Amino acid sequence: QVQLVESGGGLVQAGGSLRLSCAASGSRFSIYDMGWYRQAPGKQRELVAVVTSGGSTNYADSVKGRFTISRDNAKNTVYLQMNSLKPEDTAVYYCNGRYGTAWYGRYWGQGTQVTVSS
Repeated sequence: QVQLVESGGGLVQAGGSLRLSCAASGSRFSIYDMGWYRQAPGKQRELVAVVTSGGSTNYADSVKGRFTISRDNAKNTVYLQMNSLKPEDTAVYYCNGRYGTAWYGRYWGQGTQVTVSS
């Protein structure tokens, strides 16, 4: 069973930076398009950034130019470098992957809390 373990969150002032990591267990990590998602209080979970199995990246408009997603297939790990953080980036951040309609992790990890103070 695939496990997803997110880390790297914390409390940071507006304009600061954080680097999130997601360590994934399970096989065939490299064939999945991996994504970072976030969920703020009272809001639905939203997709923030994706890195495909081929290494292409895509970002939500709200984070373009500030966040960078990357992956290390040898370590089964996906990263999210977050710069110029804003209070509206405050949320719990999760990772997961897709291969077609199939999810990499059947269950979501615990997430990592990111809090940006103004």
